[in-house]
Amino acid sequence: MPDISIVIPLLNEHESLPELEAWIVRVMETNSFSYEILFIDDGSTDGSWELIKSLTERNSHVRGIRFRRNYGKSAALNIGFSEAKGDVVITMDADLQDSPDEIPELFRHITEEGYDIISGWKKKRYDPVTKTIPTKLFNWATRRMSGIYLHDFNCGLKAYRSEVVKNIEVYGEMHRYIPVIAKSAGFKKIGEQVVEHRARKYGTTKFGLNRFVNGFLDLLTIFFMGKFGKKPMHFFGIYGLLCFIIGFFIALYLLISKMISLMNHEKAPLVADSPLFYLGLVSMIIGTQLFLAGFLGELISRSSGERNTYSVAEKINL
Repeated sequence: MPDISIVIPLLNEHESLPELEAWIVRVMETNSFSYEILFIDDGSTDGSWELIKSLTERNSHVRGIRFRRNYGKSAALNIGFSEAKGDVVITMDADLQDSPDEIPELFRHITEEGYDIISGWKKKRYDPVTKTIPTKLFNWATRRMSGIYLHDFNCGLKAYRSEVVKNIEVYGEMHRYIPVIAKSAGFKKIGEQVVEHRARKYGTTKFGLNRFVNGFLDLLTIFFMGKFGKKPMHFFGIYGLLCFIIGFFIALYLLISKMISLMNHEKAPLVADSPLFYLGLVSMIIGTQLFLAGFLGELISRSSGERNTYSVAEKINL
């Protein structure tokens, strides 16, 4: 079993791959690490796969996986995690903006200080303002919602204990929130390391503004699934019951007011003429629907037959 598995997802980065592989090998040999490099080709069309094949023939430590089409970084990381054999798994981007020279210190944090995850923090960035400002906003929102105080959740340079990556699943666009996913699985010792951010040397960025919309929606998904994924009634039921109670008391208030007016022989307006009547009616209807949504969610959750997603910390004599 190697000391380190380096998982590198990529899309159309053939110009940078030879330099990156040589740099990683130099760092590994200098520090006497046993290692493997996993290049995950996410549907490249520029000859990256042919180059990866040549690297595997030249270096037995290099392995390659190719998707038939572009599935996204999360899918590439997920399959890389499943194939990694090292005690410590390190992820990095293929565009040479992450420095392999950071690997020894990342490895030390995991092996000597007992961290589950060390996330890179690109304190000084070479990105345009249109990227850095939204990134800061998302990092702030993620810190507030997750309780994990990292400066740079989206940094591709991270180190993990092998146990972490074998007990989480990364899907959709969730790669930027792996620390949040790991925390919900019980891995709570998460730290960060200031790392060098290098200017892009080859190719073009895969960055797009749509990632911020998707990122916010993914954060809400993780937050909801982490808290209520296995108990949807605790979310829908509470708010449904609250809405129904508000509507019920509005209706009760209107009914009592009507009865008091009749008892005093006063001319009382029709209940349906009051705006409160419609507010109460809508509240009770929404409350009933939310409650039924929670009930149906519980039925689906209990009968779906999905695999067990609990993270087992240790086994003895089994």
